[in-house]
Amino acid sequence: MSEAVAESRTNAAEYTVSEISGALKRTVEDQFGHVRVRGEISGYRGPHSSGHAYFALKDDRARLDAVVWRGTFSRLKFRPEEGMEVIATGKLTTYPGKSNYQIVIDNLEPAGVGALMALLEERKQRLAAEGLFEAARKQLLPFMPRVIGVVTSPTGAVIRDILHRIRDRFPLHVVVWPVRVQGETAGAEVTNAVQGFNALPEGGSLPRPDLIIVARGGGSLEDLWGFNDEALARAVAASDLPVISAVGHETDWTLIDLAADVRAPTPTGAAEMAVPVKAELEATLANLSARLGACISRGIDRKRQAARAAARALPSPDQLLAVRRQRFDEATGRLGRALDAGVRHKRAHLSGLRLTPATLKRRLEETGRILQRDFLRAARALSSVVGDRRLTLRHAADQLPKCARANLRRHRQTYAALQARLSIEPTAQRWQQANQRLSAVDRRRDQAVAIRLDQFRARLTQAERLLATLQLSEQAILERGYALVLDPAGQLVKRAADVKPGEALDLRFADGTAHVLATGAAAPGQRAAPKAAAKPKDGGTQGSLF
Repeated sequence: MSEAVAESRTNAAEYTVSEISGALKRTVEDQFGHVRVRGEISGYRGPHSSGHAYFALKDDRARLDAVVWRGTFSRLKFRPEEGMEVIATGKLTTYPGKSNYQIVIDNLEPAGVGALMALLEERKQRLAAEGLFEAARKQLLPFMPRVIGVVTSPTGAVIRDILHRIRDRFPLHVVVWPVRVQGETAGAEVTNAVQGFNALPEGGSLPRPDLIIVARGGGSLEDLWGFNDEALARAVAASDLPVISAVGHETDWTLIDLAADVRAPTPTGAAEMAVPVKAELEATLANLSARLGACISRGIDRKRQAARAAARALPSPDQLLAVRRQRFDEATGRLGRALDAGVRHKRAHLSGLRLTPATLKRRLEETGRILQRDFLRAARALSSVVGDRRLTLRHAADQLPKCARANLRRHRQTYAALQARLSIEPTAQRWQQANQRLSAVDRRRDQAVAIRLDQFRARLTQAERLLATLQLSEQAILERGYALVLDPAGQLVKRAADVKPGEALDLRFADGTAHVLATGAAAPGQRAAPKAAAKPKDGGTQGSLF
């Protein structure tokens, strides 16, 4: 029995499952690192509720699991689709939870021009179905803009051609928003530029343009791919300012050409569409001014002749006023006689009236009786209204205790029913719900810990790379034999002319600091000869540099 037990014991080390999984994970990540994998997307069902995307890359003989984190998925140039052939760039790693290996994708791009064209056609049809390319939503260009915003590269020939053409046709204010017109960030930068121009306030320090020109020279499909960005097409379609697209040559087309209000064949053509020719406008204005002056002169002449003809047909002022003057004279004569008759009539009427103190007293007594009668009526009416209100309030006071007791009885019944419901709820059901919530919290905790570990691992890798490439630091310079001279305030002394005789200085070396005393100052352009030596506080000997 003892021999069988001895034979079962071996010298092989024992590992836990987690140790084996961790060793495999480190081996795979150290051996492969970042790789580029070409394959067909399989099992893609869209992003998970967490925002991450899980699918597989396969060919005719193998299959590789893939994952795209939420932050990376939002930066992809296109949406993955089932069956699409792509080239994935990322980090090869393992997932201990399922004992398999996978690739964490950092970048995803279609495999070949044919895939790009298919992706572009799919994106074009989807945006067209949303109505972004409808002619009804396109805006008209202003005839004479005051400010033009140009979104392009500030170092290319495109901006020079646009500025030269605008200067020749109609000089005005041009605001350039510099962007990259090629590369992974081109689409996002142009999108931010279009949205930034729309966000400028009226009357701000930076003038708000009246229209926007998005321009770039010609190139291949890959070079112009940034202008096929879906976010850029939506930003151009939603722009409140008219947008002219001048991307590539006349044979090239991108999504921004379909979403823009006007498409120009070249950047120079965009400048010609944006502004008219000033000389032609001046000539047209001069011609219209001359025609307007001639028309005004002819109109005045015609009006003068018509006025003269009408004056000959009209009667004279004496003829017009003769009848009115005669009627006025007749009315004047009748007015004097009517005034005398009216005065006599009023005098006769007033003489018939007799106003005596007895009459006035009688009128006052009659008015007093009327007021007394009205006062008694008002007092009786007020007493009646007060009595009615007092009866109403007494009735309400009698009914109030009954209503209060009924409400109290109803609230007690409701409280008793609620207690009955709470007392019969199963305890096992509450425990089951609590366990479900605890399980959900555990899952969320594991996911959060995994995400934080990935973030810390990435930051550690970046710090190691930075530390390996940092060769020009201050300590590295001191290790090569140099020293820093500091004044009593701790400030760096850069010139010998700044040193005063008798001033205490600090010399900082790679392994410590020495305190010295300046015994003289050097003239500008000359080196100072040492005159004395100073001992550092740590007991060493250090000669004076001055």
